Amino acid sequence: MAVSEHTASEQVVAARERYVARGVATTPLVVARAEGARLWDADGREYIDFAGGLGCQNTGHGFAAAAIHEQADRYLQQCFMVGIYEPYIEVCRLLDETWPGDTETKSLLLNSGAEAVENAVKIARVATGRTAVIAFDHAFHGRTNLTMALTSKVVPYKRGFGPLAPEVYRSPAPYPYRGVSSDDAIRGLELLLKQDVAPESVACVVLEPVQGEGGFIVMPEDFPRRVKELCEAHGILYVDDEVQSGVGRAGPVWAIEHYGVEPDLLVSGKSLGGGLPLAGVTGRAELMDAVPPGGLGGTFGGNPVACAAAIAVLEEVRRPAFRARAEEIGATIRSRVDGFGVSGEVRGLGPMLALELGEPTPELASSVTAAARERGLILLSCGIYGNVIRVLVPLSIADDELGRGLDLLEEALGDAGAA
Repeated sequence: MAVSEHTASEQVVAARERYVARGVATTPLVVARAEGARLWDADGREYIDFAGGLGCQNTGHGFAAAAIHEQADRYLQQCFMVGIYEPYIEVCRLLDETWPGDTETKSLLLNSGAEAVENAVKIARVATGRTAVIAFDHAFHGRTNLTMALTSKVVPYKRGFGPLAPEVYRSPAPYPYRGVSSDDAIRGLELLLKQDVAPESVACVVLEPVQGEGGFIVMPEDFPRRVKELCEAHGILYVDDEVQSGVGRAGPVWAIEHYGVEPDLLVSGKSLGGGLPLAGVTGRAELMDAVPPGGLGGTFGGNPVACAAAIAVLEEVRRPAFRARAEEIGATIRSRVDGFGVSGEVRGLGPMLALELGEPTPELASSVTAAARERGLILLSCGIYGNVIRVLVPLSIADDELGRGLDLLEEALGDAGAA
């Protein structure tokens, strides 16, 4: 019997090339096991995880496993529209309790962040009787037809997929590192409402407090407040996209809490399901109830097993001790990365941090992530130019793991010639 000369990982990669669509971008990493902030590949090699399943593991790999197993032993998919069940309602109750304001809210549960953004727009359109939507430069809101239109990056997200959904308008977003201030962005938004779309036609604006895929661009302290004031002046709804920045990623449960602004609708996802597909739209009760019965829903939205995981996650991330630890991790990462001496900018909120490399091309960042993987660290890049190294480390990480991961990051930057 012939023995394969290829490693277990190489065999899986070969099968991926044969059976999986080319359009799904992947790395050579083949995951066999994960726990906390560590991964092991199919050949038994251990990695420190600074990617967190692309922001889906804020509470750590395996955190919600017990809750998932307990619910799986009771029942799996039911479809909330066929038979209501308590885990769905409990997630909505916890989303109300963690709402960044005093408003009475209701929620809708869905499968993914893109689906949640799309439903937030649907709700805003029905509630206002308007159709237009405003998104911002560097935004990422998903890969469906409408959310592709909202997303501000052609390659790889939009090229060849048109025509895209109409009635989507784009406004400048602050980007202090690249010379765009809050004043510039507000002037751009005001100009948009003068020359491109009438304010009375706009249902909502959709804004990430920290633009995730766009490069971890943090909104300046005054910008969300000024956008909300402008929205209120024109009867426009403010949709806060917290798919990547929420569920404890930036310290508090929702990143918008850093700004003291209460949105009209809030979109959650990624880490909400503790590793299972789950997303939500939460908002003022009268807005959420504007859509008549049957207008919202979906077969798998709010799957009971994913809801069981989300209950455990939301209970964890709202603990003061979790926030304190998140902020401690953020301070440690920022202090270390600031000391690496890399040309560029370190930015973020709490432990949602990134390093933008000075050269606006993807090659150097790709070299860094590849060098890191070779050394045993999982990293992701992002940004419209692909030149931003982001950190999405599970916030359950131990001090020694964090220190080792940062050592590996520094070494990878050196390997790639970035430091």
